[in-house]
Amino acid sequence: MALDGLLLRQLQKSIKTLLPAKITKIQQISDTEILLTLRSQNHNHRLLISAHSVYNRINLTTKSYVTLEVPGNFNMVLRKHLDGGIILSMEQIGLDRILDTIIEVRNELGDIHKLHMYIELMGKYANVILVDEENKIIDALKRIPPYENSKRLILPQAQFVMPQAHTGKQDPYHHEQIDYEMPFTKQFHGFSPLFADEMQYRIAHGEAFDDVMDELKQSSQIYISEKDHQTYYHGIPLKHLEVPAAVYELMHGIDIVYYEKEERVRIKQQTGDLIRTVRRELHKNQSKLPKLQATLDEAMNCDRYREYGDLLFAYQYQFPQKCDHAVLPSFETGEDISIPLDPKLDVKGNANKYYNKYHKGKRAQKIVSEQIAQAQSEARYFEMIEMQLEQATMQDAAEIRTELVKLGYMRNVQSRIRRKKKQELPHFETFAFPDGMVYVGKNNIQNDYLTWHFARKNDLWMHTKDFHGAHVIIRSDNISEQLLRGGAMLAAWYSKGRESSSVPVNYCNIRQLKKIPGSKLGLVTMQSYKTIYIDPSKADVQELYDRYQQ
Repeated sequence: MALDGLLLRQLQKSIKTLLPAKITKIQQISDTEILLTLRSQNHNHRLLISAHSVYNRINLTTKSYVTLEVPGNFNMVLRKHLDGGIILSMEQIGLDRILDTIIEVRNELGDIHKLHMYIELMGKYANVILVDEENKIIDALKRIPPYENSKRLILPQAQFVMPQAHTGKQDPYHHEQIDYEMPFTKQFHGFSPLFADEMQYRIAHGEAFDDVMDELKQSSQIYISEKDHQTYYHGIPLKHLEVPAAVYELMHGIDIVYYEKEERVRIKQQTGDLIRTVRRELHKNQSKLPKLQATLDEAMNCDRYREYGDLLFAYQYQFPQKCDHAVLPSFETGEDISIPLDPKLDVKGNANKYYNKYHKGKRAQKIVSEQIAQAQSEARYFEMIEMQLEQATMQDAAEIRTELVKLGYMRNVQSRIRRKKKQELPHFETFAFPDGMVYVGKNNIQNDYLTWHFARKNDLWMHTKDFHGAHVIIRSDNISEQLLRGGAMLAAWYSKGRESSSVPVNYCNIRQLKKIPGSKLGLVTMQSYKTIYIDPSKADVQELYDRYQQ
């Protein structure tokens, strides 16, 4: 669901507690996301502004982001005009999803000016617009020319015009009357359909309109509910959904709702060629298998060609030369066998032709079997890479790109892969449990490093059985059930079996592992192991991140 005006009011109130704040860094995460680093109250804070058509929002974040190497034009404009500026205020326009941010800056001559940055979080119309003191647009994240919208032009030097406001609606915090027969979305500013449904449900169960609004006004938390594979959230519990809700601090909760979803969008934007390469290679190997199997089946039946040749030589004088077929009794069963012949060849020529087909089939049995094994191995490998990309962060995706470049599946494009003065270690996940450490590799480079370079012989190694997935290392002198189940939960969550129940997770000491000779990264065999069964749960994994991630 989208952010509504009422929840945006709570976010704006929280951000205002940091103001005034100095802008120390302006970065671009994706085509629609801007990250501001603010200095306030002797601490650094990061403010994320997203103008994505679906995931638009604003919130303070503690998440790690990979920024664009080449920022867009609008980001450069913001750096030129706002770098070092002071955010004086951030006001919501009524209860609309628009924030007017006033920023004090100095020009080249040292004169002080006040610029407005309008943050509009209105679904597909979401935008960030920088406006000067004369109310003229300096630039916008999304420019809108006349042929797209003749009533509201968003281009440099155009006059800034506010979006058309909805008239006739009341402020729900200062209303005059309530028509309980009329939809709340048509009566009040800031109401989303979701919050309107919640209000109607609560009123039907004896709660007062003003009490519900006061509960939202006092809330500094967010309640997240999952129902029918959809995520719902607001500043108060959504009782009408009749499902349990997870409770988080407001800004942290917004990160939880949007981070993974928008990370998928960023990966698609910035690694489209990587995804296309993986899917192309996977399709190529999967489509080869039926053809190779048909060729192998034909080759496995090559003994009949040898029998044809033997029969033709044995009975070569008992039927006329250069006919189109011969019917001869089988040496083994005595039954008649019809042998197709090429009329252009004599009997010996046809016999030699069948002997050649027999020898070709015998050779093909070995060659095609090897090709099938290779195609199956390649298909499994790219299925694993595809799964890793589905769960990858930007750093994970960059390491997957490096792996495919080294294997020759992709070209080494310098603009995409940064030159490093020294080799960086893989970015694996680290969790500090009370009685031990857990390390999680989410791609083959991380898995290989954790298993063969980082882990000690007595460390515990975990991996899902029959599913592609993460290598998990547990390091502890005394592994408790909580630690074991925590590691198994992470192994199951970062695997192909994420959506399954009772996922088997194998575990053993590192000393029980062996590399498969000639195999790609991340593939191992186990000499002996035990198995634990776990039900992957997003809520349980989020709790592990909240409590133990370093």
